[in-house]
Amino acid sequence: MYQPGILERRTLSLKPWMIVLITTAIVLALAIIIGPLVYFLEYDQTTQYYQASFQIPSIDYNPDFSVEHSKIKTDLKQKINNEIDKIFQRSSLHNNYIKSHVGNFRPNNHGLKADILLRFKFTSNSANTIKRQADKIVHKNLKSNDSFLKIDTSLPYLREVNGAQAEHVLNSCCGLGMEYPPVERVAHGQIANKAAWPWQASLQMDGMHFCGASLISADWLLTAAHCFDTHKNPKLWMASFGTTLRSPLMRRKVLSIIVHENYAAHKHEDDIAVVKLSTPVLFSENVHRVCLPGATFEVLPESKVFVTGWGGLKANGPFPNTLRQVEVEVISSDVCNRVYVYGGAVSSGMICAGFLTGERDACEGDSGGPLVIVQDQNIWYLIGIVSWGIGCGKENKPGLYTKVTHYRDWIKSKTNI
Repeated sequence: MYQPGILERRTLSLKPWMIVLITTAIVLALAIIIGPLVYFLEYDQTTQYYQASFQIPSIDYNPDFSVEHSKIKTDLKQKINNEIDKIFQRSSLHNNYIKSHVGNFRPNNHGLKADILLRFKFTSNSANTIKRQADKIVHKNLKSNDSFLKIDTSLPYLREVNGAQAEHVLNSCCGLGMEYPPVERVAHGQIANKAAWPWQASLQMDGMHFCGASLISADWLLTAAHCFDTHKNPKLWMASFGTTLRSPLMRRKVLSIIVHENYAAHKHEDDIAVVKLSTPVLFSENVHRVCLPGATFEVLPESKVFVTGWGGLKANGPFPNTLRQVEVEVISSDVCNRVYVYGGAVSSGMICAGFLTGERDACEGDSGGPLVIVQDQNIWYLIGIVSWGIGCGKENKPGLYTKVTHYRDWIKSKTNI
């Protein structure tokens, strides 16, 4: 009898190089198909800022609205931001809307007026559509009686603002810097993060760092008078910003230097000066101003404060390229005036800060730089200017700083700040 042959099950046998080739082809095909889609959804996203002006007829203007970080101003800003968040998060643009930022408050005939910056993210080809939708959403919601915000009919609803100008507005508030307390602490100081002390400036001649300074407005610096003992001509000076001396973020020429009228080089009193920049800086996350305290601002002994600068890490030591910071403590004038400390040399216009045990301190090259303290909501205030001391980190010889509150009226008389 005929017996059929046994059927063999056969499979395709691929060599390793063929598997690699096929896998590569599939990956390339997927990349060609999916790549543009991913790019379109993720990388072809642009950030756009719009400025708007709203009326708040239910609230009368209060002079405290012009005081930075006052409670009434902070609370109203938060209330407005919450209201705008609610409007857009419930709208068709909830995936495009990012956040709002309240700028200035101004009085008007109908109560209060607020300037607000709105931030959106969308693909570049949908800008006009998004703006029209946002206009309609604002108009619809603020026309109703449900919102305490009302449209400012004297202006267009939304006005486009370029990125650099928007960053200037977003960073126009003073004192926004390092979050306190810092994660790390180093006994003799530590390298500062890029945006930790954005008001810090370097005063230079011929590209060489001589003194520190603090940005107190878009075009004014506060520093020590003794920085100009030898050279007072503003044309010789340049200010640089950023954490590194070489490769700074920004540089500005100096227009004028105003030294306190009573300062004398052979004394330590009235060691304060203001410097006007030839061109105002455009604020950003990494370059903006510190808050100036009011004349009644009080700092208690043992308060934790920070001094920053490019000064030497030890007496007669080299200057580092990267900004450094060190946390010190305020010491009472009574203690600093003891015979074994400074023997009565600390006046009412000075702040003593550091440690009687030494080690952590400002040093040569830090002169003119900031001594700052943090207050509520992580807002930093300039309380001192690096002025003088005996040695660097010596026992019983802490640093002496020009007391900013003591000269608050003088600063205002020269800068109107």
